[in-house]
Amino acid sequence: MIFTNNSHEVLQIYDLNPTDKDVILNVKKTDMTFIWNTGKKLDMVIDKVPYELEHNQIIFLTEFHRIDEITFESARMVRFNQPFYCIVNHDNEVGSKGLLFFGATEIPIVTISESMLSDFEKSWDIFCSEMKNSDILQQDMLQALLKRFLILSVRILRQNKNFDRIDASQGDIIREFNYLVERHFAEHHDVAFYASQLNKSPKTLSNLFSLISDRAPLNIIHDRIMIHARRQINYSNLSIKEIAYELGYDNIQTFSRFFKAKEGVSPGQYRKKYTELVA
Repeated sequence: MIFTNNSHEVLQIYDLNPTDKDVILNVKKTDMTFIWNTGKKLDMVIDKVPYELEHNQIIFLTEFHRIDEITFESARMVRFNQPFYCIVNHDNEVGSKGLLFFGATEIPIVTISESMLSDFEKSWDIFCSEMKNSDILQQDMLQALLKRFLILSVRILRQNKNFDRIDASQGDIIREFNYLVERHFAEHHDVAFYASQLNKSPKTLSNLFSLISDRAPLNIIHDRIMIHARRQINYSNLSIKEIAYELGYDNIQTFSRFFKAKEGVSPGQYRKKYTELVA
């Protein structure tokens, strides 16, 4: 089912079966997607990295994630574009920026507990019912239902990310850091830049992250650089030098040393390995 209007707002809701792969892969600019596995298991390869979803797990993706492969028994998918609902402009309503979407590094996966399953199921049923309406209030209702889905998911993810150890304002700083890294990782590789944008010192930022995770801010920046580097090596025809320059490295040797320290092989060796795997 698809909702659209003359202002280019688009919301899509699907009950998926294994023949619907083309629907999943048809991602357009500014699309946000979440896929809810309703079968026993769902296997995906995203940017050459395998992911496995168990029953009642949801994965959250942006237009920048490339799905290479997907196999599943049954699933539900919601896809919406920025004109329909901008998670950045409406962050105060949902709090998903830098958490469910634009999280800088790992792809978020939410596990629906038995205690929360009825909330998700009811939301889905109302969602599907509302898609069949056509009055002037339909878009407002669909946006409200989308927000409810996102808020339910944010609550679960905040618990899994140990956000209960910090207050709301500290959680907002972490989410904003993640979002800023997503926007600026190619130009700014140092924690000091992001700390200044948040009006904090690098030490304060590091101390805050240590309360919820063993991953320091610098690790998050480096991991995001590596995600883009691998993606460009795997999918583009750019030379290693061009990729290095795109990521803010004027010196290819500096980039190669950084890449090898993270991946264990040089960028050229990495490209050769995956070219041979595809061939």
